Amino acid sequence: MSGSKYHKRFDPEYKKEMVRLVEELGKSPAEVAKDIGVTATTVRRWVVQFGSQGSASFPGKGNLHPVDEEVRKRDKRIKDLEEENAILKKAMSIFAKDGK
Repeated sequence: MSGSKYHKRFDPEYKKEMVRLVEELGKSPAEVAKDIGVTATTVRRWVVQFGSQGSASFPGKGNLHPVDEEVRKRDKRIKDLEEENAILKKAMSIFAKDGK
């Protein structure tokens, strides 16, 4: 069997605390991982994420990073405007036919 269907979930503050143990207190990712029951790779990934994204890292389940949220909002706005445009085109063609 390759993996468990049960995954440990850690809240963002907990992950940040584990990163602090590595960065500020000098613990190795392997030590931290062993203490909390995850792989050293997982702890290293948290360190890299926090290093590149800072306080925006670990947004939580169902939440997006601020940049991704902006892209989502922009895409929704574009879709809404395209729908409005299509409705207006249909209305114009209807009124143009009635006016003849």
